[in-house]
Amino acid sequence: MVTVSVTGHMDLADEAVGAVRAALRERLAGLHGDPLVGRSCLARGADTLFAEQILALGGRLSAIIPSRDYRDAVVDPADLTRFDTLCEAAEEVVIMPYEHAGRAAYEAANSTLLQGADCLLAVWDGRAPTGHGGGTADTVAAARSAGLTVDVVWPPGSRRRGG
Repeated sequence: MVTVSVTGHMDLADEAVGAVRAALRERLAGLHGDPLVGRSCLARGADTLFAEQILALGGRLSAIIPSRDYRDAVVDPADLTRFDTLCEAAEEVVIMPYEHAGRAAYEAANSTLLQGADCLLAVWDGRAPTGHGGGTADTVAAARSAGLTVDVVWPPGSRRRGG
């Protein structure tokens, strides 16, 4: 069994989505292990693209939801159907013991993503942490500190909205 976790930007530019999706699929297809298990917080952007590719490749999805109110407080109404579909398809859904979404909940969810993972795929532009905690750069730093292999996925020409 190979367990792969994901961290990544939520604000991928529309024109970057196809390239990121293809790069994730290529990296995941190249992993050897039976079964392939993917861990994701199912956030918009990289997390969702990763989860969809895990399922498309016949892998098992483990969803790590940061808080009890995450769906209602954080998931954009336009993304609810996609979020719900992925939760239903997940073999495991872990809801972190936080009532409300926020820094502590995100940091705990990211810590759980890394526990027992064989590697971390980071859909990341390489920018330093913003100081808000629980973001992509913070998760990459935590994974590297723990000695976990980090595979950065940022295809040429990729960018974030507004960036």
